Amino acid sequence: MEIKLKSGLKLKLKDISIDERDEMLDSLVYEYEDGNLVGVKMMNATITKWLRDGLDGDTSDKFLKTMTMDDRIEAFTKMQDSLLLGKGTASK
Repeated sequence: MEIKLKSGLKLKLKDISIDERDEMLDSLVYEYEDGNLVGVKMMNATITKWLRDGLDGDTSDKFLKTMTMDDRIEAFTKMQDSLLLGKGTASK
């Protein structure tokens, strides 16, 4: 599967196993305040983990540093949508 970002960057996603998918999803730690979702902990580390584990191709520091923060967040969100396969809502 390939995703295209608003910037025009195209990224190919790996065909990952259920175990890899679960590990990636388990890396998300949601923060709640008064029962309302207010954010995700360790967001930068989580995004980098998802990019390194989920992209098929170059995931070196050199490549990841070429991505803007908007690209990284958009890729992460699209990857979540892809992995959740309609069984939840990707964090925004």
